[in-house]
Amino acid sequence: MTSATSKPRKPATPRRMMMLVYDAAQILDIAGPVQLFSTAVDPATGKPAYEIELVAEERGPVATTCGLVLRANRALADVSPSDLASLDTFMVSGGEGSRAAMEDERLLAFVRKAAARASRTVSICTGSVILAAAGVLDGRRATTHWAYAPAMRKRFPKVSVEDDAIYIRDGNIWTSAGVTAGMDLALALIEEDLGREMALTLARHHVMYLMRPGGQSQFSAQLAAQRVENERLARVCAFIVENPRADLTVPALAARAHMSERSFARHFVAETGFTPAQFVERARLDEACRRLAGGDVSLDAVSADAGFGAAERMRRAFIRHLGVTPGRYRERFRTAHREIILPSTTGTHDAHHRSSL
Repeated sequence: MTSATSKPRKPATPRRMMMLVYDAAQILDIAGPVQLFSTAVDPATGKPAYEIELVAEERGPVATTCGLVLRANRALADVSPSDLASLDTFMVSGGEGSRAAMEDERLLAFVRKAAARASRTVSICTGSVILAAAGVLDGRRATTHWAYAPAMRKRFPKVSVEDDAIYIRDGNIWTSAGVTAGMDLALALIEEDLGREMALTLARHHVMYLMRPGGQSQFSAQLAAQRVENERLARVCAFIVENPRADLTVPALAARAHMSERSFARHFVAETGFTPAQFVERARLDEACRRLAGGDVSLDAVSADAGFGAAERMRRAFIRHLGVTPGRYRERFRTAHREIILPSTTGTHDAHHRSSL
């Protein structure tokens, strides 16, 4: 991904993009990224930067998990090698149908060909298991929706599955976590292609007031607390989330759960997948993020209110889990308050865009 000061690469406008869809795909995995790409404008020409096409095993209607139906422009058999060779980006959507798609050898053969010829290959959510089944991810780092990561890791041992990242780039292969993370990945691609200002403009326009870095965690302490079935541990998790400044050491938490320290630590890991210390740090990180997004309170005050104590301790936690400093995190939120100025286009935007949504 380009930095804020780097120059966009020379465009080949419009960049051709192809999204592979299938029955029972997740509509947001498709519509989210496509919406962002469809509104991106090439700064050099003032014209739409991407030309997007949906393809499926058969041309025509494709049912999504929510019941809405999309229409594929072409069948896989109608896509020629030269079509694939001219692709800037080949994308694979996710969804419940990925389970069946990963067993479809005809579809997997197409994925292998497309990934070998396109300039870059992208998966959204569980679209990564389709890439993995096709062998595209062998020897590479990849991510997917956190709930499917263990199964993906077990079935595809040649893939280094990272279940905590929003998105991952390994060479010319990009993979994202679930649903909205696909939009984060799309913004990262747009930033690489068209520069940071265009990506920020689109983020503001779509009320995505934070451009999350790829290393940001999928994990939320509050969501994890809601999944805990053990009643005593669930109460402890809720207490941690609601009281980040409290004494949250293992002895204090074990006493609150009416368990021995050893038993508490063992059962806590089994229920949440995290040690008590890891969970506490993530809960404090969540609180710090909320406070940074809400105003201009000093970093020292945010750190104290979130339970970190020293601001340096908070800074290390941000870099470790989010890949950015607290100050940089706050700066990303401030883009939400900047004026939105979309570059003008020649003619109607939709006239240049060939998405089949």
